[in-house]
This record gives sequence, C-alpha cells and structure tokens, in this order.
Amino acid sequence: MITMDAMHKPALRTDYQDRLSRVTDYIYDHIDEELDLEHLAGIACLSPYHWHRVYQAVLGETVVDTVKRLRLQRAAAELAHSRAPIGKIATRAGYGSEPAFNRSFREAFGMPPGRFRREGSHTRFTRHEAGKDDDMHALAIRELPPLRVAAIEHEGPYLEIGRAFDRLFGVLVPRGLVRAQPRLVGIYLDDPTAVPQAKLRSRAGLIIDNAFPIEAPLGLATILAGPYAVLSHQGPYADMKPAYDWLFGDWLVQSGREAADAPVFEEYLNSPRDTPPTELRTDIHLPLRPKAAS
Repeated sequence: MITMDAMHKPALRTDYQDRLSRVTDYIYDHIDEELDLEHLAGIACLSPYHWHRVYQAVLGETVVDTVKRLRLQRAAAELAHSRAPIGKIATRAGYGSEPAFNRSFREAFGMPPGRFRREGSHTRFTRHEAGKDDDMHALAIRELPPLRVAAIEHEGPYLEIGRAFDRLFGVLVPRGLVRAQPRLVGIYLDDPTAVPQAKLRSRAGLIIDNAFPIEAPLGLATILAGPYAVLSHQGPYADMKPAYDWLFGDWLVQSGREAADAPVFEEYLNSPRDTPPTELRTDIHLPLRPKAAS
C-alpha cells in the first residue's frame, strides 16, 4: 500500500532541488557581490535558521567556502592566462589588500600569486621544444567501453561548469543516489577557440549503470566506446588550458593518430571541496579514430 507520505516524498525532493538550484544560480551570478545569508534564505524560501545546514549537507561546503573557492579559482585563471596586475586581480577576488590576497592564495595553492604565475602547473605544458622529452606528460591510450552518464546541461564558460555540478548534487543527494566514490565527468561539446564563451555547451555528469533511474532534470548522455588518449593532469582546473594546447598542438599532430568525431570529456578523480587546488587530479580524454588495419 502506498501511503500519502510516500506519495509526497518525490514532490518534496523536487522542491528542495529547485530551491537549492535557485541559490546556486544566484551565487554564481552575483559572485562579485557581498552575499547575505538571510537574503539567500529568502531566495531558497527556507527558514533562515536552517537553510544553510541544508546547503552544506547537500553540497559539502558552506556558502562562504563556495564563494571563496570560486573567486580564487577565477583569480588563478587570470594569473595563468592574463597579464592583469596582481593588485587588480586581488580586488576583483574581494580582498581589501594585496597582502591579504597573497596569504589566502598561498594557503589554497601552496605558493604566492606571483610565483604561481611564473611556475604554476600551467607552465609544465609549454609548446614543443626540440629535444624535449614528451614522456614527462602522463599520457596513455586506453580502450573504453560505452559509458552511460546521468547529466545536467550547462551553457556558458567551461570554467563555470561547477554551477551544473552543484545542480547535479542538488538532485542526487536528496534522492540518495551519491555513492562513496562517484565517477564524475564533464563532457565538453564545443571548441572554446571557435565558439563564444557564453554559448559553450557542456554537461556535468555521473557515470551510472543500467539500473540507475533517469528522471528530470537529469538527462542521459553517452560516452562512445573506442580508443582515447588520456592525459593525466594534476593542478587547478584553471591551469588546464595549456594541457589542452599541448595535447592538440603537440601530441596529436605528432602521434600519427586522428581525433574521432566525438566530444572531449574529463573525469575528476577527487573533489575541489575537500582537496587543495594543487592536488586536484583530472584525466582528460581525447577520443581517437581506431587505427587502420595494416
């Protein structure tokens, strides 16, 4: 017999998903503003006394931690890929002084901003130099089976796919669908050198088995079987562009292989919520065409 409580549970889960999605969207859209917890409670339509416990239980960090992490991640990207003065980057990250920013950045990334700009993990993937040993980059060819992925769609800068992952966890946790070691992937559908940042399409997903229930707002994505060049990257997500440049601009053109007509995907081997940025591990998967029979 189905009780009224059982009938209401899916609706309650969906309600919480919608409320948390509104909050995470607001945080990402107002990341440069001071965020008031009571105002966020109003956006969530939850009690100011309890809503933040729900947020932390579902997403694994406080709102303050989320904002700090996102601002420092953006600052790391600016340090790695722009010549903006450190003082300007510090101000944009919400710090009242450059020394305060330096301390916070060093705590998160293990080195001060200036050194990170000169020596961060992005500098390991320089363009090909004569006589350079490319084996220093951990790349392997792996044959993958077809993979099913429960996914949330994202449109916008790839560095902001965390917004979709927050929505994904907002769906999975209330339904009790997060396992001890979830296999999380980002599937990237567009070429960021050819498509405007605001129009880039990607998917934040969880690799699943055939028994996993796919219900809205989740969609089903498929990673095709076949050979993949898998480049292991350690370091901040903001540092990954040079790794992609090396993979496509050096390794692929010299490998004798051709890229397949399928999207690149990344598998995240640990979490930015409990792992220092310098220790984040990501496997970048470039799909390849099978070798022609000799």
